[in-house]
Amino acid sequence: MTNLAIAANGLRKSYGDKVVLDGVDLAVPEGTIFSLLGPNGAGKTTTVQILSTLIRADGGTVQVAGHDLARRPDDVRGAIGVTGQYSAVDKLLTGEENLLLMADLKHLSRRDGKRKAAELLDRFDLVDAARKPASTYSGGMQRRLDLAMTLVGDPRLIFLDEPTTGLDPRSRRSMWQIVRELVTAGVTIFLTTQYLEEADELADRIALLDHGRLIAEGTAEELKRLIPGGHIELTFAGTHLLEAARHLVEAGVPDPEALTLQVPSDGSVRSIRELLALLDDHSIDVAEMSVHTPDLDDVFLTLTGQQKETVR
Repeated sequence: MTNLAIAANGLRKSYGDKVVLDGVDLAVPEGTIFSLLGPNGAGKTTTVQILSTLIRADGGTVQVAGHDLARRPDDVRGAIGVTGQYSAVDKLLTGEENLLLMADLKHLSRRDGKRKAAELLDRFDLVDAARKPASTYSGGMQRRLDLAMTLVGDPRLIFLDEPTTGLDPRSRRSMWQIVRELVTAGVTIFLTTQYLEEADELADRIALLDHGRLIAEGTAEELKRLIPGGHIELTFAGTHLLEAARHLVEAGVPDPEALTLQVPSDGSVRSIRELLALLDDHSIDVAEMSVHTPDLDDVFLTLTGQQKETVR
């Protein structure tokens, strides 16, 4: 049985008569990246705040890192790290001083604190800037330092709440690589993001939150198959083969100039196998084949009813 880093059942939170979370269930296996997506106001940050002990839930049961969230919040805090939308870096201090301050807060000895700071500065490529004020750091460097500070306590579970907001593409990809390395080392990542490419690139599983409810969950590929628009594109070596395939596959849309046939499909292995077997049974050779599925933008827009410009 897979051990769970987070197990939440019936999570609820309201502010007055505004329901923010309405019975959310989560199961996040250890050593994986779980991404929570949703439009602004969906409840993503509230979920992270509850799971990281910053605010209390109104209802539901939650286990985080094997500890009961309501009964043993201190044990939960000792096992997790949180990197929020806004950097916790003290910009008046140097990078090294920020890490040493965090080591003091984690009650590390002076010797262990210095060792840990040096290790993290090297790991996050901040050695050259270690003794410069953090105010001189680029956005990407500040994000790396922020995450390095989170790692001082060797957390088993890290909450990354929109960690790459505002970063340039190179800095974002650098953060992605760091996240992958953390998971390889056994850390669990709970990621909230509005960058759908980020979830597609990183997450083992994705949940879509809208108006405080989970409306879909699965791998990126499973979610893409939830909505129409996917198809298999077949390319043929000649017009006669295209025509034969078109008559055989009634739902196919031919392009005589490109010698292609688009066949509606959910992109599953079974549907591809069945289509190719049908063509093979009638001795219709396929020169090339490609599978086109909706991307996460399409999933997000279709399931939440959002307008394109609201998705970053």
